[in-house]
Amino acid sequence: MYKILIVEDDIDLKEGLEFALKEDGYEVLVAETKKDAIICYKSHNFDLVLMDCNLPDGSGFELCTDIRQNSNVAILMLTARDGELDEVKALNLGVDDYMKKPFSLAVLKARIRNLLRRKDADNFIESNGVRINTTNNTIHMNEIEIDVTAVEYKLLRYLMENKDQVLSKEQILSYIWDAEEKYVDDNIVSVNIRRLRIKIEEEPSQPKYIKTVHGMGYIWKTKF
Repeated sequence: MYKILIVEDDIDLKEGLEFALKEDGYEVLVAETKKDAIICYKSHNFDLVLMDCNLPDGSGFELCTDIRQNSNVAILMLTARDGELDEVKALNLGVDDYMKKPFSLAVLKARIRNLLRRKDADNFIESNGVRINTTNNTIHMNEIEIDVTAVEYKLLRYLMENKDQVLSKEQILSYIWDAEEKYVDDNIVSVNIRRLRIKIEEEPSQPKYIKTVHGMGYIWKTKF
């Protein structure tokens, strides 16, 4: 279930938005001020923030700046202002979408769905039935979660992010292990490749996805 924070001091609008979004199945929390919004935001993991441009103790611009310091959560700003400069300012600050009041509730809902789809796409790497969630660092194979170590996760992610490209043992070592490490046996790459194959491949002894390119390295294959 997606979680949305509404930041709006107009009571009627706030309650109307809260009701409409809950009716669509979203988990909704509300705040009326910039201060309350920051406290609420830090206490929860939101998927989207729906905020008014004008707040009693500050502006949506300031709130957006605070949020963008350490988060890429989807932000949709509402405003009663009718000026192009405000829209440009909002977009430059990292607002993902911007709507002027009065607005159509149907259009607002459509834009929220679109933003959530886009954020989902940014948070997943998917190939050959394997799906990596880069937000919570989990891996699923055909919708079933696979238990992996931190090293196995980084290795698989590196391979999938560079699909159909050969990665040498040296590249993998430098990516996964700190450059300050004095010595790491390159056999550790082979060991973790073998463990990943056991967890992902139907026939680990004849891998289809994580292929060895002899004398060169390893490749995540999507073209067969």
